[in-house]
Amino acid sequence: MILKELRIFSQNVRKSNLVVKMILEVNFNFDIIFIQKPSWTTIRSIPSSVDSEGVLLVRVVNHLNWLTFARESDMSKEYPRVTIFINIRLALFHSSFHKDIINHRDILFTSFFVNNELFWIMNIYFDSSHSAIKYLKDMEINICNLLIITGDFNIHNSLWDPSFPHHSSISDDLIIIADSFNLNLSMLTNHVPTRYSNNNNDSNSVIDLMFLQCSSSELDNHTILSNW
Repeated sequence: MILKELRIFSQNVRKSNLVVKMILEVNFNFDIIFIQKPSWTTIRSIPSSVDSEGVLLVRVVNHLNWLTFARESDMSKEYPRVTIFINIRLALFHSSFHKDIINHRDILFTSFFVNNELFWIMNIYFDSSHSAIKYLKDMEINICNLLIITGDFNIHNSLWDPSFPHHSSISDDLIIIADSFNLNLSMLTNHVPTRYSNNNNDSNSVIDLMFLQCSSSELDNHTILSNW
């Protein structure tokens, strides 16, 4: 496979296992799937050397056709809020999750090899306090070949949402971070909202973004799928 053939899907599933299962089942034509806010489910109790009753094994949804990458859950309320699924047909890419480089529950940093060259991808979720962006801002990471940062950024800004009239300082931090990884904001090929409000008093918005490698001739655009 060459990079320009890589197909990536991203969605906030709002803790719905049903939606995750559906995405994994019907999107086998995609190569990589980024999920934000997955549901964590108790699988079973497993033996423990420190607890006679065992400990609960908690996992996100798995599927035979997909390799699952997610942080381990420690049964706290601070469940990880991002996961990545890589199509099993890309198993020879030797994908790896790098908690040793970026250790935050809302950021998943993964690598893979194509033609003996190492590439990186990042799935991210921003909560209302923007803790993930503050974490990245305080870090110094020298990474080459980061292809994409995408996810649910929860930032309203006129730069990517024509219906929103204002600009926020947190957006500047995001652009600076993307630039440090040699990434540019990818503009939608179809200008539609990425989040539809359940409240008639609130407008729809664009808060799911994608940053792609600068001047890339292979990864150069993204589209919002209306059927999702």
